[in-house]
Amino acid sequence: MPDSSIQIQPASPASPVSPAPSRSGKSALTIVFLVVFIDLLGFGIVIPLLPRYADRYVKVLLPSAEGTGSESRAAGAVLGLLMASFSAMQFVFAPIWGRISDRIGRRPILLVGLTGSVLFYLLFGYASDRPEAEAALALTLLFVSRIGAGIAGATIATAQAVIADCTTPERRKHGMALIGAAFGIGFTFGPLVGFASLYWFPQHHGAIGYSAAALSLVALLLGILLLPETRHFAEAPPLQRRWLDWRATREVLRQPTLAPVILIFFLATLGFGGFEPTLALLIKDALRLEERDSFLLFAYVGFVLVMTQGFLYRRLANRLSEVTFMTLGISLMALGLVLLGGVTWLRDTLPWGAVLAAMLVSMTLAVIGFAFLTPSAQALVSRRSDPAKQGEILGVNQSAASLARILGPIFGLSLYKLTPSHLLPYLFGAALLLAMLPLLPRIRRGAEMTG
Repeated sequence: MPDSSIQIQPASPASPVSPAPSRSGKSALTIVFLVVFIDLLGFGIVIPLLPRYADRYVKVLLPSAEGTGSESRAAGAVLGLLMASFSAMQFVFAPIWGRISDRIGRRPILLVGLTGSVLFYLLFGYASDRPEAEAALALTLLFVSRIGAGIAGATIATAQAVIADCTTPERRKHGMALIGAAFGIGFTFGPLVGFASLYWFPQHHGAIGYSAAALSLVALLLGILLLPETRHFAEAPPLQRRWLDWRATREVLRQPTLAPVILIFFLATLGFGGFEPTLALLIKDALRLEERDSFLLFAYVGFVLVMTQGFLYRRLANRLSEVTFMTLGISLMALGLVLLGGVTWLRDTLPWGAVLAAMLVSMTLAVIGFAFLTPSAQALVSRRSDPAKQGEILGVNQSAASLARILGPIFGLSLYKLTPSHLLPYLFGAALLLAMLPLLPRIRRGAEMTG
């Protein structure tokens, strides 16, 4: 793929490839919103609860030598693999689904993904209700359900391609912010569903999986009835390419207008991927809240995402460029992580209310920064992509994020446990973000070239 191919997408509002949304385009955007919302609803339900589900089965299969705790490393490895399996599948399958959608259309890929979500959430619900006597079966089914959900959820890159199909380049960041708002709403209500489940059904965790499956089924039926095909083959004919093509991925990463943006998206997601799992531990260590109550703070994270990308970002999008948003995002994320590091350092010397207030301020800044950065990076990647390869290139970008979500918890949790102060993951994340700032002038020059 020659370098010049990335600049085929015109930036004019009259672009024939990216027309203003028609009625069918608005229907497509609505369905995409539902797809991402349901995907992240399940993610928000599962992530805080999955270690709790799995741990009771792992302890049965890997009992410790009495009084030694010798199973902890093996148990931790099993739980780590289970947590990483979802993102690992998204890393592999996001560009594959995107490439297939470039060839056969977006609609069938999104419908396949929703069908998979229905099936694998049902399996997750079934596995979560298995008694400890069936620990081996339960853990196996949990692995299968998370692997399957990762494959089905990898269609989020195709959802981003629908946004690109239905928006002009100038409106692209508005569309990507719509996906971010769906992300935030899903991540808000997911933990709330988890909170309610532990409150009302403490012995029936399978209800969570069944509820997520029912919502996926609703979205699937709406997709079948309402989702139009947005891939316009007459304007951008499909290219004959292999579905699994690592050479094409390498070519995308060599593009000078794309590589820095994808790198920043990867590093930002890596920093946020380390923030999410350590937040659960920090809530326990700094605030000493029960597991059930910690769901409320996770819901707050989702609420901030919704308000930022659903309202604040979209209001500012006509005034600020993508690169300006990225600069603000990096700065706010770094500041938020530094302040979280301060919370860990001073948590034993401050009153409980002051610790809570400092945590809320720190979390708010970090989440707003992430909410500014991600749709802007996605919009730039889309604007600089050949229309015939939108799905593939957005899939590569999504794979980078998935890889970061595999590595982020590893770095974050390892650094968190390294010192009693738990300061290191937040300083590491802030340093990682500030290291991105020298890339921004290069990205701005690329934006001027393609604009």
